Order: sequence, then structure tokens, then C-alpha cells
Amino acid sequence: MSRYSTLLRRLGTKPWFATTGRLLTPVDRRLHQLTGGRWSVIGRKQLPSLLITTTGRKSGLPRTQPLLYLIDGDAYVVIGSNWGQSHHPAWTANLLAHPAARLTVDGREVDVRASLTTGAERERLWQLLLTIWPAYAAYARRAENREIRIFRLAPANTA
Repeated sequence: MSRYSTLLRRLGTKPWFATTGRLLTPVDRRLHQLTGGRWSVIGRKQLPSLLITTTGRKSGLPRTQPLLYLIDGDAYVVIGSNWGQSHHPAWTANLLAHPAARLTVDGREVDVRASLTTGAERERLWQLLLTIWPAYAAYARRAENREIRIFRLAPANTA
């Protein structure tokens, strides 16, 4: 891991970093789109990131969000940390209402079907996610009254 990634992972636990991250999310989304996923605000391939496009549960419109991810078997795993805010991010409610989504990963698109993880599977994935972004533990502490949602995104042709 690069020094830059190590620094980002350390700073990620700080409340000011989460505030900055929320402000930079629209910029990050656009940068992902313009570069086919090759670049993000955090740099080129510093941490595994993708774009997820969900269907708005109220509007029915496509909603796109940049997220960190990990691979688990043939599926992608994403987490709705919302930077430790007290409420779930909207994209997670969209997935609960409409589990079909599209990912853009490294410039290619993948149709997926989302499932919310629970129990032992959730705990296993939580531990793996902490290896990518240790700040998730700080976000969980700040979120207090909600369990952070973790989704498994299986390719639609195998889901």
C-alpha cells in the first residue's frame, strides 16, 4: 500500500475527514464518470472504488454514488456507512426497494442484484471491509443508533 493510501486510511477516522468526504462526493462521482473509473478524488487506484447506480425508491430516477468495495467470490461488497451520520444513506434504501443496480468498475458496467447481509455473513464481511477502510469502525461508533448496512452485489446473470 502506498504512503498516500496509508495516510488516507489514518485520516479517515477523523470527523473533519468525513465532513470533507461528504462535500467531495459529487466531485468524486464526476471524476469517476469522466475517467471511466481510472481516477477518483483519492487518486489513481489508491483504494478500490466503483460507481453504483440505483433506482430512486421515490423518484424512480437513476441515482449514482461512488463507493469503496471489496470482492467476495463473484460478488462485490459495499457498505452504507454514510460517513458515520445518524441516518442511512439514500442509496441503501434504494437498494432495499429496488435490488437491481448497475456498477461501473474500472470503466466497465456490471448489472447486479443486491442483498442485505445479516448475521455471521455480515460480521465476516464487516471484518474484511475494515481491512480496506479501518475508519468504518469510527463511523459505526458515530452512527450509534443504527446498524450500518452491508450489501452483497452479485452479478445479475448469477443472482
